[in-house]
Amino acid sequence: MAIARMAKVIIVSHCVDASDLLEALQREGICQILNADEATVSKDMPELRTAAEQPRDIEELLTRLQKSIAFLRNYAEPRKGLANVLAPRVVIDEQSYEKVTSDEQILKIVDESEQLDASIEKAKSESESLGAALDELGPWEPLQTPVEEIGQLARTICQAGLIPTGQFRQVQENIGELGGAIQQIASASNRYACLVAYLKENVSDVQKLLRSAEFEQVSFVPKTGTVGELIREHTEKLNDKQQQLQSHIETAAALAKNLLKLEILHDHYENLLEREQTRGTAPATQRTVLLEGWVKENDYKRLEKTVSRFAASSLSRVEPAEDEDIPVEIENKNYVRPFEVITRLYGMPQHFEVDPTVFLAPFFALFFALCLTDAGYGLVIIALMALLIKKIQGDKKLMWMLGICSAVTVVAGALTGGWFGNAIQQFIPGMEDKKLALWFDPLDKPMIFFVLSLALGYFQILTGLAIAFGHNLKRKDYVAAVCDQLTWLVMLNSIVLILAGKFGVAVPGWVGKMCTITALIPAAAILLFSHREGGWVGRIGMGLYNLFSTIFYLGDVLSYLRLMALGMVTAGLAMAINVVAKFAGDIPYGIGFVAMMLVLIGGHGFNMAINGLGAFVHTLRLQYVEFFPKFLIGGGKSFEPLSKEYKHIYIAKSET
Repeated sequence: MAIARMAKVIIVSHCVDASDLLEALQREGICQILNADEATVSKDMPELRTAAEQPRDIEELLTRLQKSIAFLRNYAEPRKGLANVLAPRVVIDEQSYEKVTSDEQILKIVDESEQLDASIEKAKSESESLGAALDELGPWEPLQTPVEEIGQLARTICQAGLIPTGQFRQVQENIGELGGAIQQIASASNRYACLVAYLKENVSDVQKLLRSAEFEQVSFVPKTGTVGELIREHTEKLNDKQQQLQSHIETAAALAKNLLKLEILHDHYENLLEREQTRGTAPATQRTVLLEGWVKENDYKRLEKTVSRFAASSLSRVEPAEDEDIPVEIENKNYVRPFEVITRLYGMPQHFEVDPTVFLAPFFALFFALCLTDAGYGLVIIALMALLIKKIQGDKKLMWMLGICSAVTVVAGALTGGWFGNAIQQFIPGMEDKKLALWFDPLDKPMIFFVLSLALGYFQILTGLAIAFGHNLKRKDYVAAVCDQLTWLVMLNSIVLILAGKFGVAVPGWVGKMCTITALIPAAAILLFSHREGGWVGRIGMGLYNLFSTIFYLGDVLSYLRLMALGMVTAGLAMAINVVAKFAGDIPYGIGFVAMMLVLIGGHGFNMAINGLGAFVHTLRLQYVEFFPKFLIGGGKSFEPLSKEYKHIYIAKSET
């Protein structure tokens, strides 16, 4: 339940061992390797170089594999069902993985897919071109004159073209005055296919007339023969191309059965590329590679055992530099680990800070529950999370966290009487006047919810200050512990007791008066010592500002009223849905029951989804804005060990 202790290490490996050693380190996934720019040894020994050039061949092969996978996926049988959405990676065993990665013949599939891709694209392009040519020839099918005879004659010019139907009559009338003629061949949509003939000496006037009529000239060059013959010829070619295309598609569908092999190979070479890039960016001499990095203290023995298997490699511990950026990894018990999602989403703490996960976990679960306050919704979310945990691949922390929060929601809903709103009272005869709340009904006694929200908020803020106080004591920074946290803890509690005594709430009046003195002492300490840099004028000025920040704590506490607001909105909307559903159930002719069920399922599903999202987001905000700043700086660099990653497959570990 803390930030893992890190050990700085350096592994010196002979070039003959470097690749195999990196593969072993990647398989273990416990050591983060630094590149030459990050490694301290590079700064101490500037004469070192990097080990190798960029692995261009692997990058090119990966690019080819990606294109082949994308191509064959279009022709592979789709993986169906919800299971494919939740678990898109194919599960294989280690033996199958080794068999595929060691088979050099599989790369021939890449060559075949590239050739097929090119052939299919060519066939599609030629088919589209032939189809477009047939569309152009279609309007001219009645024309019996060979197309090569349309053109310039001795004294006349003959042109083929398309003219809008609305312009045809005007051109027909005007062209006669210019010694020409126009003949309609056929209609094409809202245009006529026409032949225009005119004397050469009138070419300028005729062209001007045709342009004004939006005449579109059609050229048949270099075609020969009649249009009917050309249509038959193009149709035959189009049929041949379509048959070729279909044949290529069938071949691609057969080749797509090897898609999984290419995906395995892609993931294999992705990991190989990462190893080679790690080696290529590591500092090195002419014969050795120096792998400087980090390992968790608990994993040091494993790393030592891994390196010891290589005779030409050695492992040594080194002391980190004073200003070195130590990577951070958090470790928690199983019941807290799901809440690491919240911490990682915010950003890792720095290596000298405290892991907030164990502290935020109970608050997050409780606040989420208070925002929903419905046991029925909690049970539905638990069932949904159980299904997802069973079916989904990869990291399941989020589902486990929501499941835990939903379990607390069931308890909160039972205490406040929320079972799909007031569904039990609405739809079960004899339960109309029953009070199901084991503690209080938020809609009947909202002030209890109001006080509870403020009290929980105040307690969490004090918890944040107490965490910072304890952490500073542990680091032996006693001045910060007293001046930055203890003063606020004493003063804030004194103010609360003063107000409670004044209004006679649970505290005798004399206690409140006595706390006035206990509040003045920390207030003076905040004024004088909360800012401990610079001259006294600046220190007192900042002290005044910090003392004024007491009002900000009030704002922080009031922010927790969103717990009450969201909880009551969830309950109110659920009750409204039940009322509408009951009205729908009164519809006659057997429609009422169906309508009622639709309203209940759709309404409560929407209410659960929208307020579940609101519960998550607003609870998250309370942790990030109100709680974390009291003791956490953040900005730590995550521990990222060299490890194997798989995009397309999931390797099931064998029992051996």
